[in-house]
Amino acid sequence: MLLHQRLYAWTQANPFKVDLAGALLAALFFAFPLLLSGPGTAVEFLLSAAICLPLAWRRTRPVPAAAVMAAACLIQLPLVPVTGLPADFFVLVMVHALAAYAPRWASLGGLALALVGGVLVIFQYLALPALQTYAQNPPTGMIGFWLIALVAVEAVVLVCWTFGDLARTRRLAMESLRDRARRLEVERQQERDLAAADERTHIAREMHDIVAHSLSVIITQADGARYASAQDPEIATATLGTIAETGRGSLREMRRLLGVLRGDDGASTRPLPSLADIGDLVEGVKRAGLDAQVLTTGTMRRALPAGAELTAYRVVQEALTNVLKHAGPQARATVDLNWTPGGLGITVTDDGRGAGADPRHDGGSPRDGAARTPGAGQGIIGMKERVALYDGTLEAAPALGGGFQVAAFIPYTEA
Repeated sequence: MLLHQRLYAWTQANPFKVDLAGALLAALFFAFPLLLSGPGTAVEFLLSAAICLPLAWRRTRPVPAAAVMAAACLIQLPLVPVTGLPADFFVLVMVHALAAYAPRWASLGGLALALVGGVLVIFQYLALPALQTYAQNPPTGMIGFWLIALVAVEAVVLVCWTFGDLARTRRLAMESLRDRARRLEVERQQERDLAAADERTHIAREMHDIVAHSLSVIITQADGARYASAQDPEIATATLGTIAETGRGSLREMRRLLGVLRGDDGASTRPLPSLADIGDLVEGVKRAGLDAQVLTTGTMRRALPAGAELTAYRVVQEALTNVLKHAGPQARATVDLNWTPGGLGITVTDDGRGAGADPRHDGGSPRDGAARTPGAGQGIIGMKERVALYDGTLEAAPALGGGFQVAAFIPYTEA
């Protein structure tokens, strides 16, 4: 940083120190010489110091500083009636400071007082001596000179006040811009936090859907194979094949998700599961031992967005996973995809044990007194969040006659 830039930055960061140095310099050149002139100049020295020193507070305390200076100037008129004081020049500096830094009432009041003071100065130091000399009958040309001097003094006061008011306007505009920049930065940070929270929620839903479904199938197959292999070892071989296939599929999905997080172009462009993959999903849970079928009714008016199809797939996946985990042995599930003029209705029903012993139900508790597992009900919450992103609805409750039912509706996105 260059020297003048460092100096400017320091002056902006330390305004009082700058003003104090200026006030001391003004007192040094306009007050102390009067003290050195002789013993009869003590009053002039004190009044000059009272005019110069308040300049140190002209930005931080403009109203009290202006009041002290105005009092000194008014006292000067009777105490220094002939010559005036050189320090009176700094009244213009204070007028500028009031216009720039003081409240509006103080700014206008200071301007009015300075204009009146200009009239008093012209009368005290120009008109009054001439009137005394010419016995109250001055020449006409002298009166014109007084008027020109008065206009000049008042014009200088108005110019100083105008420049101060312009500085005030610029200062307020800069403060407004800085405040706006701070608010924009806060809003950007809030948006980043919200985006990060939304992304964490999205990742959590994807991880839950991928891992929970695959592990449920693997656990179900492993438990079944453990008991059945004692009578028929070939069942263990087929079951291990299903476990391996399910694990590989889950691994592919995890790699795709991690590839998206890393920003890999190849991973992020791979197709996501859609409605066309629901048949394969049902076949997978069949191999896991669940009797499931898919029924499609109605006619699709137009295709759903890719994200909506992924949501429909995840709803079916989560519902079937819950059937595997909670419906009990020999349960049957039906996936009903119903196309209506308004959108796609998804109903997954099972004839298992239902919500009485099923922690799928958000408010339910296990009927058998078992402790509820940590995270129970999170799948239902995740499905509701997914469907709500596309203005859809989802309900999960015990079905009439036993079992459990998950019903979702995803409307068409109207352009």
